[in-house]
Amino acid sequence: MTQPIPIRRPHVLRVLDAYSCIGGAARGYQWAGCHVTGVDIRPQPDYCGDDFHQGDAIEFILTHGAEFDFIHTSPPCQGEGAPTKGTNAARNALTGRSHPRLITATRNALDAVGRPYVIENVAGSDVRKDLRLCGEQFGLGVLMHRYFELGGWTTKQPAHPEHRGRVRGWRHGQYFDGPYVAAYGKGGGKATTEEIRQAKRIDWSTDHFNLREALPPAYTHWIASQFLALERTVAA
Repeated sequence: MTQPIPIRRPHVLRVLDAYSCIGGAARGYQWAGCHVTGVDIRPQPDYCGDDFHQGDAIEFILTHGAEFDFIHTSPPCQGEGAPTKGTNAARNALTGRSHPRLITATRNALDAVGRPYVIENVAGSDVRKDLRLCGEQFGLGVLMHRYFELGGWTTKQPAHPEHRGRVRGWRHGQYFDGPYVAAYGKGGGKATTEEIRQAKRIDWSTDHFNLREALPPAYTHWIASQFLALERTVAA
C-alpha cells in the first residue's frame, strides 16, 4: 500500500495587532499572508482581522503575546503629539481633559514577552524613530507621517519621495488645494468619510472617527514584507 506523502505547508506568520481599532494595520499584514488577531479596549464591530478580543492591550500582550510570531502595537496617539504635551498641556490641565500615555508600558510588556515587535506612533511621541513611513511612499492620497520603533529585528529606512503638493483645506483663513486630504477632524475642508476610505485604501468601514484613527494598510504590508524577507534570509 502506498503511504501518503506528508504535505509541508508554509508557516503562516501569526500577528498580534494591539490597540487594533478597525484594523488598518491588520489588513496590511493580511495582504502579506499573515493571520492577525486584534485586541482593543473598545468593541470594534468593523474589525477586519481574523480574530478579535475586547480587552486591555497590555494585559493581553503579557498573557498571550508569546503565542504569536510578531506583535504590532499602535498605542493611543492623542496624548503623544507635540501639541498635547506642549501648547495644549495647560489648557488640558484646566479642563481636566487627559489622554493615556501607554508607550512605555507597552514597550515594557513587549520586552517581557520577547517577540519581535513594532510600536507605531506620531511625531513628538516617545517611540524610538527607527522607521518613518509616509503615504507618498505608497501613492496614497494622505501623507500621515508615522514613526515605528522596531524590537528584536531591524530594516532599512525606505526613501522618502518629495511631496507632490499641499494637503487640501483651510489654513489660517486661506484655502489650499492639493493632492492629499486632511484625514483628521471635521470641517475646514477636511476629508469626508468616502475621501478617507479612498485616500487610505480602507473599504470595510464607514465610521468617520475610526477611519481617521486607522493606519493605512499599505504601511504594515510593507513592514510585514520586510520582516518576512528577513526571516527567509535567516532561515536560508
